[in-house]
Order: sequence, then C-alpha cells, then structure tokens
Amino acid sequence: MKISNYVRVAAPIAVGAVMLAGCGGSSSGGKSASGSSSGKTFTIAYQGPLSGGNAQLGINMVGGVKLAIQQANSGTSSFGKLPFKLAFQEEDDQGLPTAAPAAVAKVLQINNLIAVVGPAFSGATRASEPTYSQAGVATVSPSATAVDLAQKGWHNFFRIVADDNSQGPADADYLAKVVKAKTVYVVDDAQAYSAGLAKSFLGQAGTAGLKVVKHETVPGTTQCQAGSGNVQQYGPEAQKIVGSHADAVFYAGYYCDFALMAKSLHAAGYNGKLMSDDGSNDPKFVSQATPAIANGTYVSCACQETITGSAFSTFASQFKALTGQAPGTYSAEAYDATNSIISVMKAKGAGVTKADIISGLHDSGFSWNGLSKTVTFESNGNYAGKAVYMYQVKNGTITELGEVSKLVGG
Repeated sequence: MKISNYVRVAAPIAVGAVMLAGCGGSSSGGKSASGSSSGKTFTIAYQGPLSGGNAQLGINMVGGVKLAIQQANSGTSSFGKLPFKLAFQEEDDQGLPTAAPAAVAKVLQINNLIAVVGPAFSGATRASEPTYSQAGVATVSPSATAVDLAQKGWHNFFRIVADDNSQGPADADYLAKVVKAKTVYVVDDAQAYSAGLAKSFLGQAGTAGLKVVKHETVPGTTQCQAGSGNVQQYGPEAQKIVGSHADAVFYAGYYCDFALMAKSLHAAGYNGKLMSDDGSNDPKFVSQATPAIANGTYVSCACQETITGSAFSTFASQFKALTGQAPGTYSAEAYDATNSIISVMKAKGAGVTKADIISGLHDSGFSWNGLSKTVTFESNGNYAGKAVYMYQVKNGTITELGEVSKLVGG
C-alpha cells in the first residue's frame, strides 16, 4: 500500500528502545503486548478477522495498532513521554457476527481495558456494539461502513472511514461515467456490509445512467472461512451473468469469494468489467484470482492508499520492521484510530477512564492529524468526511486511480 498527503508521523523508533512482547498469552486467550513507559498500564484492544479466508484485512490492521502503541510507549513519538504504559490485546472474530459476541466477552475481561480499535467488519460490529455500549467502552473502527451502525444510538461507536452511503453511489457513478458501462449485474454475498453496499449502489445506479439487469444475493457457501473457498460454487452464477450480456458486474463482498467469482466468470467466458469494494481491495484478491484474471478489475475504498513522501516512508519501514510485511489496506486507518485514542489519553493524563475516551472523541474540538486523513467525528460517531477512491488491478498490482468525485467530474 502506498499513501499521499502530508501527515504527522511519529519520529523513528530508537533501535532497541521498545519491544512488543511477541505472542504472550493473556487471561482472555488473546495475544498481548506492552511497552516500557512508566506508570499505570492501559490496554488498547483490537477486534477483527485474524483467521479464515479474509484474515489478511485484520492482519493489516493489527500491525497499525501495534506500531502506534510501540511508538507511544517509546517516548520518542509526537506524544512525548506518557505518564502511563500501553498494552495490546487482539481478539479474533473472523469477521463474523456469530463469532463476535465471544470475542467481545474476552475483550471485556481485560481489567485495564481503555478502548477498542474495531470491530472491523460491519456484521461483527452490529453484533458487538450493544455489549460494548452497555459496558461504556469506546470502539473506533478502521473499516466498518454499514450505514445503520451510526443510527443505533451507540454513543461509544466511532469510525474513521466514510460509510456505504458515500461508497455505493460513488461506485455507480464511476462505472457509468468513467467506465461507460450501460448495464450491470449486481451480486452481494449476504453479509451485513455487502448487503448495505449493494443497496446504496442500486439506489444510485439509475440516476447514474446504469440499467440493473439483475440483483442477486449469492451467499458464499464456505465464506472462505477455512482459508479457501469452493472453486465450483460460483459456476452456475457465472453462467447466468454471461447469459445476461451485462456490461459489468458489481460484486459487494470480500476478496476470497470475489476471487472465486472472478475465476468462475473467466472460465465461463465473461468479457465485461468487474468492480468490487474495499473488502476486495487487498493483494490477496489478485493472488487468489491470479493476476491474469484480476487485471483490469476495479475496486473502491473509502481509504486512500497512495500516500507518498518521507513521512509515509518512515511509517512503512517501521511497519515492515515490526510485522515483516508492508502495510496493506486499513493499516494506516488502524494506526490513526489507535493514535486518536492515545491523543485523548494524553490530554486526560494518568487518571484517564473509559468514559473519558468516549467524551474526548465526541468533543467538538477533537481532531487528529493522522496518516490517512485528519480524523474528526460527527455527533453520531461517523467520520466527518466523504471521500471515496477508485483502484484498478494493473500488471498484477492494485493501483490507485484517484478520488471518484474528481474522476467523474462531480
């Protein structure tokens, strides 16, 4: 992932200054880590998919959270020396609403819990927030975009990406006005995030000039939760799409099943354009579909992944040193979510409480000049921004094309 505006990034970490405790177990079964600052210890937890076919998105985020905590504990970041220590714990919900309650229960067992980065996926967020809200724990999602998440009255809920009401219409506008498609076949994978995104896409399609040939909900029979899906499951659907003669397919879902769909469409002889969303905006889509099939595919995201300059170079090198891989989709957003929490903690001092995090993020004066964006929130916890970016697979690499509103001339 590359990244593009001027941003504030913590100073490089002195070699050996801080080490995250590798894979030490915690009382709740997750993985934990802490730094070396003095004072009381507070834990920032992460909840998201860390196993299953779409786990890479969660792995990308965990690296961002860990790096922010490491830098804050070092005393050499822009926060300076803090009067407390920060620890980290991760809990795997597989991105599924059915697994989320158990993950929440484990997170809430942490005695020194201060806030949560996540949940990551919309369905898991919907299943988790009633409990987090009742417990008075702030959650800052780097990626959950379902519109209704900000309409439930959860005062503890925040997200730092634009919701589906921004992304779906932008996708439709781009497909009609830039790709010049006239007809589209819409498929969603039945998950909460996917259904909401498909709905918002459909709401704009006609206005944009697209004729929707058909909209179908096609649950992935495996949802790729074992790490790979059934390569045969999309064959019949691919045949229907080919028979529809649609110019384009819009697939609302995640990268593993989208890769299976793309391969089935290729095998069936489909020659139209493919478009998906941030759930598919990961190199794993390219590798699983194969570059030859993935090339030309469009994927959108309410995240900017082309940030350049020395500030991002510093972040990227430190991220890779910590995790062994380059930053990916939502790494920067998770980093910014974590630092937003830490900025409130610094302002409140060693006596900071979970309630302080919620009130601090809601404060009308709150703003964090982050890596991916300047983070500010609306009163319902939504990120106060609407930008959506379009990407395309070119020569086996997901490449940013630009902000959709500018690309379509709106």
